[in-house]
Amino acid sequence: MSIESFPADPAQPIRSTSEPGGLMDVLSVAAVVLDADGRIVLWSPQAAELFGYTADEALGRYAGRLLVHEQHLALVRRLFAEVMADEEGWTGVFPVRHKDGSTLLVEFRNMRLEDDQKDLYALGLATEQTTLRSVERDLALSTRLISQSPIGLAVVDTDLRYVMVNPALERINGLPAAEHVGRNVREAVPFLDTEAIEAAMREVLATGIPILDRESVARTPADPDREHAWSVSFYRLESSNGRVLGLATSVVDVTERHLATSEAAQARQRLSLVADASIRIGTTLDLDQTARELAGVSVPELADVAAVDVLDSVLNGRSAVAMNEGPAEFRALAVAAAYATDAIRAADPPGEVARYEADRLVTHCVNTGRPVRVSRVDSDDLSRIARSPEAAALLADAGVHSYLAVPLIARGEVLGALDLKRTRNPEPFNADDEVLAGELAARAAVCIDNARWYRQVRNTALTLQRSLLPQQPPDQPGLEIAYRYQPAEAAIEVGGDWFDVIPLTGDKTALVVGDVMGSGITAAATMGQLRTATRTLAELDLDPAEVQRHLDRITDRMGQTITTCIYAVYDPHQGQCLLSSAGHLPPALVRNGRPPELLDLPTGAPLGVGGEVAFHTTAVTLHPGDELVLYTDGLVETRDQAIDERLDALLALLAKPQRSIEETCDVLLHALRQPGDHDDVALLIARARA
Repeated sequence: MSIESFPADPAQPIRSTSEPGGLMDVLSVAAVVLDADGRIVLWSPQAAELFGYTADEALGRYAGRLLVHEQHLALVRRLFAEVMADEEGWTGVFPVRHKDGSTLLVEFRNMRLEDDQKDLYALGLATEQTTLRSVERDLALSTRLISQSPIGLAVVDTDLRYVMVNPALERINGLPAAEHVGRNVREAVPFLDTEAIEAAMREVLATGIPILDRESVARTPADPDREHAWSVSFYRLESSNGRVLGLATSVVDVTERHLATSEAAQARQRLSLVADASIRIGTTLDLDQTARELAGVSVPELADVAAVDVLDSVLNGRSAVAMNEGPAEFRALAVAAAYATDAIRAADPPGEVARYEADRLVTHCVNTGRPVRVSRVDSDDLSRIARSPEAAALLADAGVHSYLAVPLIARGEVLGALDLKRTRNPEPFNADDEVLAGELAARAAVCIDNARWYRQVRNTALTLQRSLLPQQPPDQPGLEIAYRYQPAEAAIEVGGDWFDVIPLTGDKTALVVGDVMGSGITAAATMGQLRTATRTLAELDLDPAEVQRHLDRITDRMGQTITTCIYAVYDPHQGQCLLSSAGHLPPALVRNGRPPELLDLPTGAPLGVGGEVAFHTTAVTLHPGDELVLYTDGLVETRDQAIDERLDALLALLAKPQRSIEETCDVLLHALRQPGDHDDVALLIARARA
């Protein structure tokens, strides 16, 4: 009962507004009053229920004759006389006759009463023995279970203040029962999430629906160095008539289960991270992208900040020394963080080369080919991690407290290191983290090594290809020339696209755009041969269709080579351009005052398909200001759009207001090319002039 339940006037009795209930109702104690002669003068409703006689049937009658069997009357009279003569009274069990003739064993407590007239009466309080023994057993069992249970048990009232705490809960909370009683949860156990606990308690008080097996994790005053976990349940306590008395709570220590569950969850997380890395790392053969993927996978599951650094010597094509003791030069490839932090500013910016002395931890990692782990970082460690004192200060401000570096090793060669730091994650790097980081590094190192070799091969092929293309061809008589060559961004190797501008006799100019199927050095070399052959044939001043026939025979003899080509010859004196196509996309013609159009040329077959192939020459008149746009399929072909849609997009871009042909080249490449396109592009625009 709360303090508000007491009356303002102490002289007034306390009246409960709730229905009767509790232990007295369970026992159903009957009250009977006898006068000095043994007649019944008071008969309670509980007595009528217990013995079967109504008040009208019992009042005024001798109790012994009404309730006692004949053979027990003498004993009853003697006991009654003793009670009336002795203030101590009598307590015991006695067989009583029920109205229906059956016999009840009734527990009696008899005592003498005296009124203001000195008249004596006998008060008998009675309850059925079976009910009383059942209640006694329940109470004894409850008391023993509560006191000896290994489960922490407590009872709180409706104000959430402790009323009872058993010894087990004393040990769990590290607080004696006496210091629990009278306090609420936040006062007794402040180390727990008391706001959530009290909210749950109020919910159970309001709804009556128990909350079971709610896990709570904390460190207690009894064991402050170890984290414990408990399973907590709440039950509402009610009287027999439904009045809410408070709450019972049980607390079971499930620390071992919690640890096992946490370890299993960590193991699953690590397996998931490795599986995720297998999918996310190495999606392309781009070295920088692969490094970014490795750094991205490492945060936030493994580290708060991750950096990928590769030895500069490896990127320059020189093999790393198996064992080194000196300084090392690193090229930073990627940095990633789980959140905005000053630790990013402390890292080497991607693309920069930094020299680290032999005493630095990352240098020691690549020199030995072994992981370096510092579980608890101090100021001396920061000076061996950071690139400068200023960077060390940034790491300290960011809260770096644990460090791990693992080498990137592929095919027995150390390529660089994966550098990991923890700031917000409170746990230090441990042996399991080292193994996981090593697994990620091993998978990524192979991808980085593949990307490294691909970059070198691609650069070789690209260098060869660029060397075979014309170097800034000058404008020809009657023509203004603009061109672009753009290698593929995501292809395995560079392609065989090319263009050429060839001066001819009589101020004529040959314009060539071609595309060798395939990629890599082989395609580039084939392109170089065909370009040389085209230049030689152009010197003979042949008809464009005849040039294509000769090129077809040359290509066919090369074997397994298919090439598309547009060959055009412009005569500025005639204002005429002769064109022949070998399986190539149609050129676009842009005339002043008219919409751009695709030239309707006989397509012909690609060069090198074999057999007798017919090639045709088409004449087109070019007026001053007209533009002829030649291109390879890499400009317009995509995997997700039809070629007609892309050609319409090309014409729409060419229909824009007049601009320089240099600007037109840039506009076409910017609008039609997409990041990661898998094909090269050769683009040549010629504008006729007076």
